[in-house]
Amino acid sequence: MKYRIVIVDDEPLIRKGIREILEGAGYDVVAEATDGLDAVVVCHKHRPDLVLMDINMPLLDGLKAAQMIRSEKTAGGILLVTANTGRESVDMAKEAGVIGYVVKPVKEESLLPMVEIAVARATEIAGLECDVEEARGQLEARKLVDRAKGLLMKTFDISEETAYKRLRKLSMDKRCSMKEIAKVIVMNA
Repeated sequence: MKYRIVIVDDEPLIRKGIREILEGAGYDVVAEATDGLDAVVVCHKHRPDLVLMDINMPLLDGLKAAQMIRSEKTAGGILLVTANTGRESVDMAKEAGVIGYVVKPVKEESLLPMVEIAVARATEIAGLECDVEEARGQLEARKLVDRAKGLLMKTFDISEETAYKRLRKLSMDKRCSMKEIAKVIVMNA
């Protein structure tokens, strides 16, 4: 698969070297940026599968840019490519939510497997985040339906089963979801 990648580093020679490695392996480098602020803008525009980003850059460092990109969900994943090997940098990278960490100087034999793994993990995480959102939506709908059932039970002095059947019948009659019917009932209570 041809992944879309953004390279972010303030050093032109580093960007060029990484680009050559990636393009030589068949990846699509859709953009480059020279600082963290540019990285945020470029990710908004291109929505890459992966961002390869340095930490120490002008205007906005790579860690803060990574946090912004992650919170805005404008890239699949972020792989830091940096000369920083200190424990503090690694801990801050974990907090920023990056998917991997490659130490400079970059070598093709270490970068390419990391890119593959990073994209795979980012895709997996995106799927899990989607599942979590779906589960949240279902839970919210369930709570709303339960609340509407409770209101119907109290208002009409009926059993839970009868309240549920009324909700279901209204839903079928009006051709809308039980959640929508429940929302109307709760709003009018």
